[in-house]
Amino acid sequence: MVRGDELAARVLDRLKANPEVTQLGVEILNLALLSLRATPEMAKALEAEAREALNQISDEAIYVRRNAAIEQERRIKENELQTDLLVQTKQRELHERELEGEIALETQRAALTDQKTENERKEADARAYALKAVLEPVQGVDWRVLMMLNSQGADARNTIAMAFQELATNAQKIGELNISPDLLRTLLSAPVQRG
Repeated sequence: MVRGDELAARVLDRLKANPEVTQLGVEILNLALLSLRATPEMAKALEAEAREALNQISDEAIYVRRNAAIEQERRIKENELQTDLLVQTKQRELHERELEGEIALETQRAALTDQKTENERKEADARAYALKAVLEPVQGVDWRVLMMLNSQGADARNTIAMAFQELATNAQKIGELNISPDLLRTLLSAPVQRG
């Protein structure tokens, strides 16, 4: 079926060489095969062979397309993984920088706290020294004397009240004490006198 021209050439050569055709006085110039038809069984066989070849070509094309798709999908996955790794690396670096910043800040806070503590200790020492310097000269002086000395700008009634308290404390030693109502009234109604 595929070699129709070759078949026509071979048949033409045999016809020209055939003695019977020559005896008839016929000269054959050319032979043309108008159609070649296979038997139905042969046609099915040829069609099956052609169909199989086409299917094989189609399968190979599908295989090539699938391999190309798989390869492209693999490249995409690799790019995604590399992108994810890059993002994770950047996030880790950012987190490390944040931690370094926090550590530096905490170090500064600790230094500031130490400095504040040291300053407060020095201030407390200075206040204690100043208080000691003020109290040392009057340390052995009786408190009543100090109260009397402090009464320069104070209310006279407080001084009189302290005097009465001392009298009350030493009441067993005092035989008799006379306070006139006029004196008591004057003390209670006296305006506050400032020195």
